[in-house]
Amino acid sequence: MSESDQPKPPAGAAAAPQLQIDLDEVTAQGAYSNFVLINHNDNEFVLDFAFLQVGTPRARVRSRIISSPRHTKRLLRALEFNLRKYEERFGKIDEPEPFVPPTGGLIS
Repeated sequence: MSESDQPKPPAGAAAAPQLQIDLDEVTAQGAYSNFVLINHNDNEFVLDFAFLQVGTPRARVRSRIISSPRHTKRLLRALEFNLRKYEERFGKIDEPEPFVPPTGGLIS
């Protein structure tokens, strides 16, 4: 999120301190994912980001993120906010069909 896109704190609220992020070269390269499996228990969410190659029945997990329920909800809100900003700038993202939550925590 760019600085200008960030929501403004309510009047009278203390400004959040600037956060510096360290990013090594390998992490900075990123990993492409076109498939995510999501599972949870009462204490945490587990998001397995994977690459599913066309024509193969296997997906290789590229990254596993384990997050608290509270942080996962903040992530959801941040994604919703950024998707709105993206669609305002580039147009609506077409979804091939209505979303139906799958059983077993699988989201692609």
